[in-house]
Amino acid sequence: MQGVHRIKARRAGGGSTVPVLVTAEGVFAESEDILRYADERIDEERRLFPADKELRTEVVTLCREMDAGLGPDGRRLMYAHMLGLKGPMLRVNNQGVPAWEARTMSTLWPLVTRWGRRELGIGPDTLRVEERNVRRAFDAIAERLADGRPRLCGERFTAADLTFACLAAAVLVPPRYGVRLPQPDELPAHVARDVRAFREHPAGAYAMELFRTERPPPAGASHA
Repeated sequence: MQGVHRIKARRAGGGSTVPVLVTAEGVFAESEDILRYADERIDEERRLFPADKELRTEVVTLCREMDAGLGPDGRRLMYAHMLGLKGPMLRVNNQGVPAWEARTMSTLWPLVTRWGRRELGIGPDTLRVEERNVRRAFDAIAERLADGRPRLCGERFTAADLTFACLAAAVLVPPRYGVRLPQPDELPAHVARDVRAFREHPAGAYAMELFRTERPPPAGASHA
């Protein structure tokens, strides 16, 4: 859970964020490093960072641009919408956490939300500014795809596609995700409106397609 995750991450040998991958070869605390570690252990044609130097540079550059832009912008936008909605937030946030963490989060909710707003830099203009920033990032992705290429960096699925789908999830709340996210018909009208608009954007539709085609459904879930 937020806050507690920092203690867990540091105890695992990482920093203040998750995931942290602990291996016999060392601890990897950044997503790019984790993906590179995994890539070294699979066949080249399946790797997320292609062997071709020029293509790999393109993939890495795009990933880092999204990490610095779409990632924090999308998180701030959705948290700015949701921090005022205790019930929906706790239903998502408390999935799979120990009971004491869930009770603590519920009891200390006013303090937690103040901490969250401060940590994320959420203010009066966040919704307006970050909606514009996320849309600009989506427009850039749609422009890349406008020439008919099947994936962001050409013919194959790479770390760029994975990164975009994962970072876009904050504003798309895809049904096929690691935890159950509230869908538009469960959200307040103003939040649902933004989610549907992002899903209908060409880049949003692309990310939703990636979740449908590239992410296996949870065990026992419907493939619909």
